[in-house]
Amino acid sequence: MSVVIIGGNECMVCQYEKICKNYGCKAKIFAKENGCLRKKLGNPDLMILFTNTVSHKMVNTAISEAKKNKIQVARTHSSSAAALTDVLETYCK
Repeated sequence: MSVVIIGGNECMVCQYEKICKNYGCKAKIFAKENGCLRKKLGNPDLMILFTNTVSHKMVNTAISEAKKNKIQVARTHSSSAAALTDVLETYCK
């Protein structure tokens, strides 16, 4: 399963990757906006939005791309490792 994580803390990117790998997911992580997000997303199975640490513009872009490509979206306010684990527990069974 492929996962795109949008938002979160830059210092936790390696930890996010490790958690995703434990659930058998390949992850792309965009902790901050740099360049055109639309071109970099690809076609993942799940998009996770950490809404506390991401701009409103970036959320809108991600949601519009998800609707266009029929990608599941999971939103969580917290960008902690526990929040990511909860999301993956729900979607990666």
